[in-house]
Amino acid sequence: MVNDKRLFYASCFALITTAFSFSIRAGIMPQLESELGLSGTQLGFINQMWFWGFPISMIIGGMIYHKVGGAIIMQFAFFAHAIGILLTIFAGSYFILLLSSLLIGLGNGCTEAACNPMIADAYKGNKISKMLNRFHMWFPGGILVGSLLSQAMTSMGWSWQMQVGIILIPTVIYAYLFFGQKWPVPSTTEGGLSGNFSSMFKPLFIFILICMCFTAISEFGPNNWVPITLQGSGATPMLVMALTFGLMTVARYFGGEVVAKFDTTGVLLGSAVLATLGLYLLSSQSGGMVYIAAIVYGLGIAYFWPNMIGFTARYIPESGALGMSIVGAMGMFASGLVMPIFGGLIDKNREIAAEQGLTGDAIDIATGQMTLSTMALVPLALIVLFGILYFWMRNKSEVAPAAAH
Repeated sequence: MVNDKRLFYASCFALITTAFSFSIRAGIMPQLESELGLSGTQLGFINQMWFWGFPISMIIGGMIYHKVGGAIIMQFAFFAHAIGILLTIFAGSYFILLLSSLLIGLGNGCTEAACNPMIADAYKGNKISKMLNRFHMWFPGGILVGSLLSQAMTSMGWSWQMQVGIILIPTVIYAYLFFGQKWPVPSTTEGGLSGNFSSMFKPLFIFILICMCFTAISEFGPNNWVPITLQGSGATPMLVMALTFGLMTVARYFGGEVVAKFDTTGVLLGSAVLATLGLYLLSSQSGGMVYIAAIVYGLGIAYFWPNMIGFTARYIPESGALGMSIVGAMGMFASGLVMPIFGGLIDKNREIAAEQGLTGDAIDIATGQMTLSTMALVPLALIVLFGILYFWMRNKSEVAPAAAH
């Protein structure tokens, strides 16, 4: 017998593992920079491995989900998470950090590949968006907890290795909850994988892939560099991250109701406006106003990821589990692609600030503000893209989802 509740709770803890690997890893970046002598560009490549492991396993997982089932995919996720975390703890070199980040990314991608279609299989209509939002609220929720833990552990003098070890806790919990459980039978789509692939050449799917690149970068790009870009701003970087993702958690809990009222495309368009405004404020404010800017930015990015996946499930159901995986994978691939670019941008902006005669906190402030102002161009492009999508879908009748049970 399928225990839907236990499977859903296990999925949430798996996503918390993903969130911890994001927030705690972001929190220890200044320590890695100083203790291992890594540059911003090198940190960017380490981050890139985390993001690129994600799409690799998401695509493969999406292709085999209907054949092997979610249970086997999550068994691999546990293996990749556990080995990756342990390798990170004992890493003594840049190369090992690259490898361990890749493994953790593979585990994170498996979580998305297995759990998204399971939820889409179990619910219909508006409830798909509601439950995907409830599931994905644990990513920002986990980042909220992870950010506060990282801040507390750093202030107590904990080493970065000890902080990484905390990620093992939700990993073991989700493995226990999944162990021995029967998964629901995956719903099938007409034409199988060939039908899935055929639907991906339709203009709407291709357009969503393009949008997903920008939404993922808007969410992960700035947040991944918060500990560095907000140094000297007068605000505590990890508390800013906690505030941002705390708001995202609450917003996603009510995501189903918001989508029902404003429709998916309306929510995405409004989110792009808020995300752009939030990043602009973060690039121009200091002190207490940074927290206000974080609120605006957090509300802006809250609905991006779950509603891009939900849009695919509802309006392009023939793409199946593979379609959802491809959309998520594209977001992570794009995010990974820009990480070394953003890292190099930080290095370049720091040099510019130094050439202007700035010193101490002034260098950090100028570097962060210049970098964030450039990052704000990404959600600005989304205002145009989601404006197009809004009018595109306005008179398009909704396709019934393919969930069978």
